[in-house]
Amino acid sequence: MPEMPEVHTILTDLEQAGLVGRKIEHADIFWPRTISTPDANTFCQHVRHQTIIGLDRRGKYLIFHLSNHLYLLAHLRMTGKLMLMPPDVPLSPYVRLQFRLDNQQELRFHDTRKFGRWYLVHHLDEVIGKIGPEPLGPDFSLEAFKRLLKGRKRALKPLLLDQSFLAGLGNIYVDEALWEAGLHPLQPANQLNAQEAKKLYDGIRHVLKRGIESRGTTLGTGRTNYYRLDGTRGQHQTLLNVFRRTGKPCPRCGHIIEKRIVAQRSTHFCPVCQPFLTR
Repeated sequence: MPEMPEVHTILTDLEQAGLVGRKIEHADIFWPRTISTPDANTFCQHVRHQTIIGLDRRGKYLIFHLSNHLYLLAHLRMTGKLMLMPPDVPLSPYVRLQFRLDNQQELRFHDTRKFGRWYLVHHLDEVIGKIGPEPLGPDFSLEAFKRLLKGRKRALKPLLLDQSFLAGLGNIYVDEALWEAGLHPLQPANQLNAQEAKKLYDGIRHVLKRGIESRGTTLGTGRTNYYRLDGTRGQHQTLLNVFRRTGKPCPRCGHIIEKRIVAQRSTHFCPVCQPFLTR
């Protein structure tokens, strides 16, 4: 589930916890398929005794810069989460990977459904070379967004979910951005006029910034949901306008919010505020 605001929050939490400058003494892999590349043994050999000299994010990927000039990347997928623990805390059966650090702490990767993946590579492009631009990046202007939309016949919902088109958006923030812009999730992208493109551009940036400020979205109370590094919840769920609000009144017009499946994803929208426009 973690999308860009959640991953950004985890990155900030790791920085504030002092992870930069810490040395990885040892890595323990409890489910080898968690490591996408290289093989588990090579992974452990090459992260051992390496210092984390920097942290970064690209789309939904966390990036650890290591002192041996390798990059350690993590994609949390649906249920992955990071926890910083003292070694005397019992190990959960859902921890798939852990790093023993030089300050008597352990960075644990907890992943109930086993979808998360880790990568150790020489070049970032090996993993994230085809990811689209960052929606909050300094170079992502309205004109750049219009150029991306030009000639795109795909419906807005699946297009915005496509990480090669735009980085970091997932189901929650796409639904919220489309509501902010007043656009139907099935509207073809190439049918947007200049005003609608601006509304969508502003809507995307608005919901992502709000998600970051609220420290991410925690839906429900189950442990498979997103939680911050210290186990606390994000607060953005209190600000959602349409996502998982099926049958409730639209905050803007009062009409009942509907749900349908678009691109194999549950999609929430207001049919009055977000009409499908025939053009």
